[in-house]
Amino acid sequence: MKKLESMEQFEQFKNNGKHIFMFSADWCPDCRIIEPILPEVEAKYQEYTFVYVDRDQFIDLCVQLEVFGIPSFIGFKEGQETGRFVSKDRKTQEEIENFIDGLN
Repeated sequence: MKKLESMEQFEQFKNNGKHIFMFSADWCPDCRIIEPILPEVEAKYQEYTFVYVDRDQFIDLCVQLEVFGIPSFIGFKEGQETGRFVSKDRKTQEEIENFIDGLN
């Protein structure tokens, strides 16, 4: 999973190709729980580039995108939002995969 480094990089990713942004934070226990399953999810959905967004580092982006709970996921394709799985609730691998299956 790539790690978002700048707002410029966010715009570049968002506008070019198919990306899923995962909003998370080091201190988030529900985020830590899903970490072990993420490589398997990434391998299953190779048509997407997965990007880790540190909520604390990019709080303005979270406000702009109305991401008020983590872990959360937002899909983009060629600059258009294709879907979001945004809540403060713990997420399962099945829920994450169902979200990705619903994109497009």
